[in-house]
Amino acid sequence: MQNAFRFGGRLTWTLATGALLAVSPACSSITDSLLEVEDPDLIMPSNVNSLPGARAVANGALGRFVNSTAGGEGTWLYGGLLTDEWTTSSTFIQNDETDQRKVQLLNTQVTGFYRNLNRVRTAANQAIPLLEEWDAENKALIAEMYFARGYSEMQLANDFCNGIPLSNGAGEEVVYDQPRTGQEVLAVAVASFDSAIAIATGTDAQSLLISRAAKVAKGRALMALNQYAAAAQAVAGIATDFRYQHTFSLTTNSNIIWNQGFSAKRYSVGDSIDGNNRDILIRNAIPFTSAKDPRLPVTDTKFVPPATVGQDGGTVMRLTQIYDRLTAIDVVNGTDARLIEAENQLKNGDTAGWLATLNALRQGATRVTTVGTVTIGATVLPLLTDPGTAAARVSLMFREKAFWTFSRGQRLGDLRRLVRQYGRAPTDVFPEGVHFKAGNFGSDVNLPVVTDEENNPNFTGCLDRNA
Repeated sequence: MQNAFRFGGRLTWTLATGALLAVSPACSSITDSLLEVEDPDLIMPSNVNSLPGARAVANGALGRFVNSTAGGEGTWLYGGLLTDEWTTSSTFIQNDETDQRKVQLLNTQVTGFYRNLNRVRTAANQAIPLLEEWDAENKALIAEMYFARGYSEMQLANDFCNGIPLSNGAGEEVVYDQPRTGQEVLAVAVASFDSAIAIATGTDAQSLLISRAAKVAKGRALMALNQYAAAAQAVAGIATDFRYQHTFSLTTNSNIIWNQGFSAKRYSVGDSIDGNNRDILIRNAIPFTSAKDPRLPVTDTKFVPPATVGQDGGTVMRLTQIYDRLTAIDVVNGTDARLIEAENQLKNGDTAGWLATLNALRQGATRVTTVGTVTIGATVLPLLTDPGTAAARVSLMFREKAFWTFSRGQRLGDLRRLVRQYGRAPTDVFPEGVHFKAGNFGSDVNLPVVTDEENNPNFTGCLDRNA
């Protein structure tokens, strides 16, 4: 049995067949030759065993990587919907149930997002041996495959329930994996990042980019593994202005945060007060809209005309243009590194160092000057002060991180860490109370591994739905 890799392209059989229906049998040989059209976008296995083929498979892996972050709708948005970054303004019941924290196992949106993350892993696993054989000197690209693989593994662990198989579909036969806990998947992600770091040892710009990106991502994974000191060590020396970005164009992808939030109006920026009358209190939610934080400009169209309703035809929108259609987005950056260091300082009881690290992002020579389309002035963000108690400091730490990382796929993992690593009850962390569309919020604290995974004979469902 042969497999094929397809990167886009269209089939043209329907038109050709229709035009030749009246051709006599005597012309069958001509018909056959006309129908045997080569699709230049169809890459057969024999074609990838070459330098151009290996790079084509690698490019496909990178394309899937972009699609799993901000190049397509995925867990960066849905994780924000399950938490407090976004509220639903969509016609899709799948979005509504996720916002309500009542995600069904047959949720087709979640099914697609789970599949897309696994496709990144599969494509990277296909590309790595080809690059090692045909493009062995291209260390930066090989390392980037390990980085993309590790990042998808980390995202799976942060967003989905315990019970994630890491099956390998790169060969002719799928090698089915046993369900793993989130902690086990994070350990696999760290190993992938370590491979990227070990390979990207060059001094050229691309090698340095991938090495630094893998170190920041490794730091994030280690934080989720409750290894604070190791995480801070991983990101030491990463400049605050460092960025590994995914980019967009009119001929490929739009920035999905702009696309689904501002343009299609399927996601409305979250707040602690919800409903069209802005009269429903959402417990535990950060007031992303009403805080009027300069890092996240939001227009509440209930108060700033014209009033605008969402795709569902009824929800009065809260819109942000933190990203435009083609604005590049940071997959990992130096701000992430500083936040890791700050949380490690807080964990060690170094309150003064913790505050200094957070405030250096706000003001001073190494402050952050831009987030997406937003330019942040030198004194726009006032300096933070010590809130006085250990619990309040943790809350401030995660609030600061929430604004710096808005809709970049980190919020769900962070709320789960507040439960898992800081001992807070889910009812004190996740949105609680009346949902503005129907009923009360449910109890989900992650996305389920979907029923499609039951094709794996080792999988029978989530091991548990705990944080």
